Amino acid sequence: MVTKPREGKKRAVIVGGPTASGKSAAAMAIAREFDGVVINADSMQVYEELRVLSARPSAADEAAVPHRLYGVWKAAEHGTVGRWREAALAEIAAANDAGRLAVVCGGTGMYLKLLVEGLSAVPPIPADVRAASRALLAKIGPAEFFADLARRDPASGAKLRAADTQRMLRAWEVVVATGIPLSAHQAADPPRAGDWPTLLFLPPRAAQVAAIDARAERMVEQGALEEVRGLLAQGLSDELPAMRALGVRELAAHIRGETDLPSAINELKASTRKFAKRQATWFKGQVRNAKIVAAQFSESLMPEIRTFIKEIR
Repeated sequence: MVTKPREGKKRAVIVGGPTASGKSAAAMAIAREFDGVVINADSMQVYEELRVLSARPSAADEAAVPHRLYGVWKAAEHGTVGRWREAALAEIAAANDAGRLAVVCGGTGMYLKLLVEGLSAVPPIPADVRAASRALLAKIGPAEFFADLARRDPASGAKLRAADTQRMLRAWEVVVATGIPLSAHQAADPPRAGDWPTLLFLPPRAAQVAAIDARAERMVEQGALEEVRGLLAQGLSDELPAMRALGVRELAAHIRGETDLPSAINELKASTRKFAKRQATWFKGQVRNAKIVAAQFSESLMPEIRTFIKEIR
């Protein structure tokens, strides 16, 4: 039975967790039960060309319940967390205006953190990013460096000049290190969007590894190689976020004849396992007051999840 959300406040629940934890299936089940809209919080699932490699919900899934912010950017775009946050808040408001529960789902921890907390002051820039900025400037010169900055951060490009070396370096370092333009950092911090309840899926490592390995095999069967060929055909810069998606580097090596397909798939499995481990560590250290589900999602968990959703609404 569909349960309508209450009126009068922003209604959202966050469903997070590392890759292959079942969070997308959980978000769909919640949306079906509570008349919800699933809103993407995965930094790779926003790209149109990465349906298979990012494990984006299928077309059938997207038709079964409303999904937002999936496949909405082109791989040639330099997406940022600030841009995503603005769009996500708009989608949450639209879902609420329609009387629906917003179900924000994803494994990109920084997206979820900044969705709630807002954009904060510029964090310290890592030394390797500082070194990279100066090395790049020396290699390509001020004019090309400025053009790269303007592509990444149009607001800084509009304000600065190629001759303004220090400010140009600073703006480049900030957007590369944080994914957020300097102008967004410098703006007054917005208020917290909301203290929304969080369901965090943290399955046992063995079960997650098995799911990751099975999914890597399935991705190749479903067209991952064709996706990578399509990206390579566009001649996109390796600096673009979409080109750093798991599987692009590994499968591109096979396409170029540098490795056989089984080896490429094994590399994808290994990269994904490492990434999932980093995700789990981040969530454990950063997310407070979440309901931890120490299992991959299955329908058998719905009574527990149903009770949680009803209690917080």
